[in-house]
Amino acid sequence: MLRFLTSGESHGQALVAILDGFPSGLPINIDLVNKELAKRQQGYGRGSRQKIEHDKAEILSGIRYGVTTGAPIALLIQNRDWHNWQNVMSVYKSNDNKEALAEIAKKSIKRFRPGHADLAGTLKYRHSDIRNVLERASARETAARTAVGSLCNQLLQYFNIEILNHVISIGNIKTDKSYEQISLNELSSKIDMSEMFSADESITRAMKDAVKTAWQDGDSLGGIIEILVDNLPVGLGSYTQWDEKLDGQLAQALMSIQAIKAVEIGDGITNASLPGSEVHDALYPSNDNHLPFSRKTNHAGGIEGGMTNGARLKIKAYMKPIPTIRKGLPSLTYPDFTSETAHYERSDVCAVPAASIVCKAMISFVLARAFLNKFAGDSIVDITNSYQEYTKYCQSLGKAKSKASVAKEQNATLEMELE
Repeated sequence: MLRFLTSGESHGQALVAILDGFPSGLPINIDLVNKELAKRQQGYGRGSRQKIEHDKAEILSGIRYGVTTGAPIALLIQNRDWHNWQNVMSVYKSNDNKEALAEIAKKSIKRFRPGHADLAGTLKYRHSDIRNVLERASARETAARTAVGSLCNQLLQYFNIEILNHVISIGNIKTDKSYEQISLNELSSKIDMSEMFSADESITRAMKDAVKTAWQDGDSLGGIIEILVDNLPVGLGSYTQWDEKLDGQLAQALMSIQAIKAVEIGDGITNASLPGSEVHDALYPSNDNHLPFSRKTNHAGGIEGGMTNGARLKIKAYMKPIPTIRKGLPSLTYPDFTSETAHYERSDVCAVPAASIVCKAMISFVLARAFLNKFAGDSIVDITNSYQEYTKYCQSLGKAKSKASVAKEQNATLEMELE
């Protein structure tokens, strides 16, 4: 079972991740991991913290000479800003250091931020300083997830599975273009040219203007992210148990990302208001050797019955505006619960482009886990053999059907001749 854990605080020494259950024998390109980490720090609307951090992952174990060994993979990402927070975030007791105690007191948090984990987390763990919640609940944690997701993506790429993330809206600025028939390579080149990670170049400027206005108003903005995946085999996930349904796993993974509040697979929202005849994707004979069937539509977004169905996987994640906003909202102090303006700490105005990288990472992890569950093996050789056998089976169905059709036509012709 593929799984991972992360640890670390926003202003602590480092972020740590351990990825367990990864097969042996897969070549790993650490530059690709660091490229994804760099992308996570980009996008118009990011805060000043990104000028301090230059995230790079250090692999501590599980890889030897650039190839996975099958052992747990440990990753470390240093926080450069730790230098400025050593007293406040020290693991050790400050004793009687007056300067350190004064700094700790100055940076303790006593005002809740509505929309953040502050209130529930502080009460749940009985903290005296809200900072204990802020530090771990911070989206800084997603840097570790991004590194893990990049490793998983490299596993999927080994089997020609392509994943792409892009932003389709910021605030009320939204593209009206459909990307169903466009290749992911073509989309990727468009996205790389946009500061908002949008494939629609015509709205990038409007998105940036909306973010700039929000910054001037001391506010924040959310948006919608879309993840597209091509070349997935049929049958990842399962219909047999609730927790094995792939759409449920994908939704949970995305909803675990800070500020993601809704998930849509395919045309799920629109489908709810339409009759079934306009929603379900009809089946037709196939004209290629890949699969024995084809479809003209993909309203289901690549998943039926909790399993991949061979079509492009389409998922949207809806991100709320970041709750740390400069102008502040009415709130309460802690622990006396008197009226006050919410605490403000250096933050982004809009992190939707960055969140799209995290969404891609989490989707990569879930798909890699589902892939390994179906094509089980301890090494990449075993997994490849299993995958190739299944691929041949799927292709043989189409060929068998073709042979049967030919035989039927031959028999019909013979009968006509005999008559």
